Amino acid sequence: MAGPAPPRRWRWRRLAALALLLALAPGLPAVGAGQAPRPAEQGPPVRLFTEEELARYGGEEEDQPIYMAVKGVVFDVTSGKEFYGRGAPYNALTGKDSTRGVAKMSLDPADLTHDTTGLTAEELKSLDDVFNKVYKAKYPIVGYTARRILNEDGSPNLDFQPEDQPHFDTKDEF
Repeated sequence: MAGPAPPRRWRWRRLAALALLLALAPGLPAVGAGQAPRPAEQGPPVRLFTEEELARYGGEEEDQPIYMAVKGVVFDVTSGKEFYGRGAPYNALTGKDSTRGVAKMSLDPADLTHDTTGLTAEELKSLDDVFNKVYKAKYPIVGYTARRILNEDGSPNLDFQPEDQPHFDTKDEF
C-alpha cells in the first residue's frame, strides 16, 4: 500500500532537479553508434539549495563546510576559512547569495542579497570579474540556488533561460 502523496512543493523540487540535470546534459559529449560512452568524471554532487538550506553553511559550525553563492552559483569556500569562517572578515557573505555585496564590495547587510537591480555598469563588471577570477577560479561549485530556476512559490520558472539572464554566462559552468 502506497503512502500519502508527497507535498506539492517536493514534487516541484524534484521536477526542478530533473530540469537542472537536463540542463547539464547538452554539455555531455555525444556517443557515436558502436562506441562505448566514456565514464563520467567524478566531482562533487550538484545540489539545488533553498535559502534555508544555504543558511546552514554560514561558517558558524566548525564541522560544517562553508558555502556562499554568487550569481546563483553555490561555492564551497571552506578552503578560505581564514577569510570566510566564524569571526573572519568576509563571514557576512556566507550562507546566502551575496551577489550584490560582491558587486559593490560591500558587507552592509542590505547589500547581502541576490538582487542586482540598480547596480552600475562598473559594479556589474566588478561582479563578473570577481565571479570568474576569484570564485570560479579558486572554489569548487557545489550547487545552485533554487531561486535561479524556481519561482517564489517553488514551482519551476518555465520562462527561465540561462542565456537570457542578465550578467550571467553559463557556458563555462557546465
